[in-house]
Amino acid sequence: MNRALEFVCAIAGLALLWPLAIVIALAIRLDTRGPATISQVRVGRGERLFRCHKFRSMHVGTRERPTHESAASDVTRVGGFLRKSKLDELPQLVNVVAGEMSFVGPRPCLPSQIALIEARRAHGVYDVRPGITGLAQVNGIDMSDPQRLAKVDAIYVRQRGLWTDLRIALATMPFGRRFAPSPGV
Repeated sequence: MNRALEFVCAIAGLALLWPLAIVIALAIRLDTRGPATISQVRVGRGERLFRCHKFRSMHVGTRERPTHESAASDVTRVGGFLRKSKLDELPQLVNVVAGEMSFVGPRPCLPSQIALIEARRAHGVYDVRPGITGLAQVNGIDMSDPQRLAKVDAIYVRQRGLWTDLRIALATMPFGRRFAPSPGV
């Protein structure tokens, strides 16, 4: 998406969704002790590190690691709902406003995910900003298979555009699975 359009949409999203964000933050605080939001270091465009904001979905003190390596018991009750509904990603609108992320793009990984970073580097994935959602995510491909993920991310980089981004954004919605473009791998 065009950076100016993303900026305007992210500002509008923050302006419209702040009441929902307050409800989510209160639900998190009522469910478990600790902060409602977290900021994790992630790898962004050009392999620059940035702080990615999220609503906290895990218990305080849980070791920082990729989602596919986390135990189900690490996730709080409210966190489980937030993850399923993708509402835990809502604070990333701040990252979009700051220009660190896009609405759609390869999901940012942790700096400790060396195999994924190397595979993405080999495929030119770091030429674009990471996204709140992406082609791999709407096709059920997670970070547990770094080579496959990097290949699908590279397909997105080559095919990205307004229409592709809109289809991926729609596919992220609970009702939108049918809009998901196939990566063909």
